[in-house]
Amino acid sequence: MTVEAVMEFRRRDARDKLTGRTRYTIDRAAPGMLHAAVLRAPVASGRLVKLDTAMAAALPGVRAVATAADAPGRIGIGVADHALFAEDAVRYVGEPLAAIAAETPEQAQAALAAIEVVIEPLPAVITMEQALAPGAPLVHAAWQDYEVLLEGGARAGNVAWEATVLRGDVDAAFARPDVTIVESAFRVGRQNHMAFEPRAAVARYEEGRFHIETSTQVPWTVRNATARFLGVPASQVRVTVPPVGGAFGLKFDIAIEPFAALLAKKSGQSVRLVNSREEEMLTCLFRENAEIRIRSAVTADGTIAGREAVVLMDCGAHGGEQIFLTTMTAHTLGGNYRLGAVRLASRAVYTNTAPNGAFRACNGVYNTFALERHTDEIAAAIAMDPLEFRRRNVLGDGDLGATGQVFDGDVLRPMLARMEALRARGEPGRAREGRLHGRLYGRATTVGTWFVFTGPSAATVNMNADGSATLVTSGVEIGSGSMMQSLPQIVAGELGIRPDEVVVRQADTDASGYDVGVGGGRQTVSLGAASLAAAQDVRAKLMTVAAQMLEATPGDLVMQGGRIEIAGPNGAGFSIAEVTTRAQALLGPVGGTGSSTRTGVPAMPGCVAGHFIDALDIPVFAVHDCEVAVDPDTGHVDVLSYRVVQDVGRALNRSAIGGQIQGGVVQGLGYALHEEVSIDVEGHIRQSGFETYRVPLAGDVVPVEIDLFEGAPSLGPLGIKGAGEVPILNVGATVACAVANATGRRVQELPLTPPRVLALLLGREPELAFPHIQPAWPDNLVQPHRPQS
Repeated sequence: MTVEAVMEFRRRDARDKLTGRTRYTIDRAAPGMLHAAVLRAPVASGRLVKLDTAMAAALPGVRAVATAADAPGRIGIGVADHALFAEDAVRYVGEPLAAIAAETPEQAQAALAAIEVVIEPLPAVITMEQALAPGAPLVHAAWQDYEVLLEGGARAGNVAWEATVLRGDVDAAFARPDVTIVESAFRVGRQNHMAFEPRAAVARYEEGRFHIETSTQVPWTVRNATARFLGVPASQVRVTVPPVGGAFGLKFDIAIEPFAALLAKKSGQSVRLVNSREEEMLTCLFRENAEIRIRSAVTADGTIAGREAVVLMDCGAHGGEQIFLTTMTAHTLGGNYRLGAVRLASRAVYTNTAPNGAFRACNGVYNTFALERHTDEIAAAIAMDPLEFRRRNVLGDGDLGATGQVFDGDVLRPMLARMEALRARGEPGRAREGRLHGRLYGRATTVGTWFVFTGPSAATVNMNADGSATLVTSGVEIGSGSMMQSLPQIVAGELGIRPDEVVVRQADTDASGYDVGVGGGRQTVSLGAASLAAAQDVRAKLMTVAAQMLEATPGDLVMQGGRIEIAGPNGAGFSIAEVTTRAQALLGPVGGTGSSTRTGVPAMPGCVAGHFIDALDIPVFAVHDCEVAVDPDTGHVDVLSYRVVQDVGRALNRSAIGGQIQGGVVQGLGYALHEEVSIDVEGHIRQSGFETYRVPLAGDVVPVEIDLFEGAPSLGPLGIKGAGEVPILNVGATVACAVANATGRRVQELPLTPPRVLALLLGREPELAFPHIQPAWPDNLVQPHRPQS
């Protein structure tokens, strides 16, 4: 097989997207379609005393009304704590109370206003500190009775889930007389995905089955969760996915689809439900706010004898994806460096706020910020150059990760050397000084460890009589181009045809096998492996038929350039179209199937609890460097340069990877410098849209100098690794370390907005300590609790 790495492979969908012809879910409206709206709770905590929909149901144009009585099921990851509608209790501002389908959007809104609601307000816990205080109100009073879907996680009260790592004798490491103990604390806020296309769904109920068209990354999750909410077999739900107008993790979970499905069944008509931008802000599955307390015991030569840390992750009113994401702490906060003994606890905490969810590189973004700032503080404490400390301690071949995983290959050290070479080619110091104009200059280099979340995928490749191929998967095109570039390249390389001769079907759960979904950098890896296996199946069939046609053996043949020929100069052969036509006449339709799933890299037995992923199948590394100028009068941070060395395994399309890195860095700059969500004491999110939530604008875009590091070990097909997730990983860390170097101040919080930086410069930013974060000592760990049978 030959798959050549390319700089350019034009995406089939590019022209339609540029000219506005692409029809996203939000564009799928038709005559006779009903319009849905959702009534949402106005308070953060309360007892639902009355919900009367009779008057609303009688209004003109109203065709269906749905409440909790229509959706009996609960869903969750790890714990089934999420009902579709509020039942007896209201847990956050924006929680769904009822849904309406009417002939026009205006009629639907009028019906919402006619619903009689009485809620008795109750005390709310808006912050994690409030939620963990002694005697705090419980967000879920009946938490002990919820179905536990994964054994091993600890739970108690407002701690929805705790995942832990314990390897080695941590107490002994910190008691050593030759170590310096460095302790740090950090805090980050929420980040909104701000996808241009809001969450949208169109549902129909036909022939006893639901058909949902939706803007999602996870069609099979939507299928299964909708079925569970509505209490029907999953086989009664079909999900198809048009092109998705941005996601970044926002659409990696169930959202509004069950409302549309339920209303479609009750009304007997198609139902369209689209979130407003305000609803997206109110109910967006933000990147969670978090608080981190970390300390390390380090010898004078820089050896990390011991480390312990606690991460509090605000999951909002439902555990959701945060329960799963507690796993990530072991591989991000516990990654990058060789550790002696290690003890980590990651706790998802219930609060009376909107539920949070996955966002590009998940909790790795803020854990990398905390870890790299902590690393700089260690280097300062032992008077060692930060780069030298990193060179001495980064993970290498044979080193143990936090969970006892043995890493293969020496990757980070040569990547640091690559970055030094990039830095050496940068702007001369004198020229840089000319651009400062009295501003403070800072520079930093950071490292990051991420991974490809593999999981199961399936693919089918069908040959067409003209020699082209059709690829059928549950993969979703969310804008990254994997479905339009990487997968066609992989299939085409195996079948000896051009990538533009591979047609990729849109996701359809009725037509394709199970897939975890698009996210975690897994699409090109997992779907690529399944697609490669399916193409190999097809190739074997065509080679067998071609061998008969040429009176040769399959081993004598080559398949390339749209032909199958006898190897050697001037070898006889046929076009692939001719062989396919012959094969169809002899064998019937020519197709192949393939699948892939986790390989399962071992961790050290017994050192983890409550984890969904104990070790990393495919680790991915990154080294970032940036230069900043800080205005001492305003606190404004200007990024002067940005450089990335990224571990890609093998680059199939260098231009596409470059685009992912450029976009990821800009998105990370928003997290580092601009994007701030504030929640008032009553649980209301103050930012309601683009007018009040500051995302990077065109003028904020910084050109990124990129070096793709190839050759690191990978279990992915053809040696590839996912490239879309990791570019954002180090950005907050790198900017924060550079600003700390520029100002000489201790940076403990993101984003570094001008007011916060100015407060740092003036000594008015309070030091963070988080006394409410109990250390990861065994006596302070949450004790597992299981519902009584």
